[in-house]
Amino acid sequence: MKPYTDSNWNTLITQLPNPHFLQTTEWAQVKAKYSWEPMPFVWYEGNDIVAAAMILKRALPIRGFSARLSVLYAPKGPLMDWENESLRERVLGDFQVFAKKQGAIFLKLDPDVVLGRGIPEKEDEFARRASAQRSNLIEEETASSQEHAPRRIKSVGEKWQESLSKRGWRYSDDQIQFRNTVLVDLTEAEDDILMRMKSKTRYNIRLAGRKGVAMRVGTSADWEMLYKIYAETSVRDGFAIRDENYYKTVWQTFSESENPSCEPLIAEVDGEPVAAIFVFYFAERAYYVYGMSTTNHRNKMPTYLLQWEAMKRAKERGCVAYDLWGAPEVFDESDSMWGVFRFKQGLGGEVVRTLGAWDYAPNPLWYGLYTNIIPRVLDMMRSRGKKRTRQVTSDE
Repeated sequence: MKPYTDSNWNTLITQLPNPHFLQTTEWAQVKAKYSWEPMPFVWYEGNDIVAAAMILKRALPIRGFSARLSVLYAPKGPLMDWENESLRERVLGDFQVFAKKQGAIFLKLDPDVVLGRGIPEKEDEFARRASAQRSNLIEEETASSQEHAPRRIKSVGEKWQESLSKRGWRYSDDQIQFRNTVLVDLTEAEDDILMRMKSKTRYNIRLAGRKGVAMRVGTSADWEMLYKIYAETSVRDGFAIRDENYYKTVWQTFSESENPSCEPLIAEVDGEPVAAIFVFYFAERAYYVYGMSTTNHRNKMPTYLLQWEAMKRAKERGCVAYDLWGAPEVFDESDSMWGVFRFKQGLGGEVVRTLGAWDYAPNPLWYGLYTNIIPRVLDMMRSRGKKRTRQVTSDE
């Protein structure tokens, strides 16, 4: 595990399996403006780089304590061949040594290691085990009825879970990114992509066109307007967002770059913006990260047209997949994402279930204190954030 100091980090990670825009220099630059220190590392085999991780470090100065405390996070990292068992063990071991040397309360990672595809017909076995793990209820399965059952080959994701658990990592209560998502395959012809969608979705896309919904690519001049619509959306749908400067930092950083990059797509009716999405592009994948809409002209289905136009633009850029950025943790109506998921499901993508975030805590005492106190602090901050956002919408 060696620090990487060259300026071609983005080019480097595109040559590794499963590169992600949250591992890019641009994302690190954004987080650096909000008290995170980017720390890029690589792993060599001979002269070849075989793994990489952009680790973000945040120092936590605590009055009255001389302890050097911090938290570490490798968003969507590490990047490597996940099937390489010896490399996996080496990387995880190096992560643990590094976390101890940094005085970290924990090191969090959430690589896109796939556990399964499609909606599980029954309760996700991993979710059940993770819940049991948090309650210290996992027991060795010794049922004699299974002794002579055919041996099932473990998936790569299951092998990662096993390695993490044996090494003392724990499934995190704080899942920063969505564990599950929906991916649309863009390698086929446009007509074939449309035919994978649900008939109602195709109808709504065409309806939007007939009703006069038009799409345009936004510019920095639109950012203030887009944030206000985003604030309106968050108040209406009950989710917390950050302040305007944060999103402007993200949008500006990525819009000024070529790879990765981002662009806002805006749906208008008679020149009035009624919906928008921000799409990020990196390493042959497009990501739908932020979505927003007003209540005006919702019956004209502008959000459906936006998603279709985004897929076409991504395909033109050479992207092979369109990530719809999030699917439920539990696939039933009890999950808060169920309504949004039904919309995404209609776009013809495939559900991909991944490993999720895992924490390694060198000091269990500090980790226990942190995980008990921080959720309360975050709840308080989200409450204040919602009040601030409501103020933005009421000032219009």
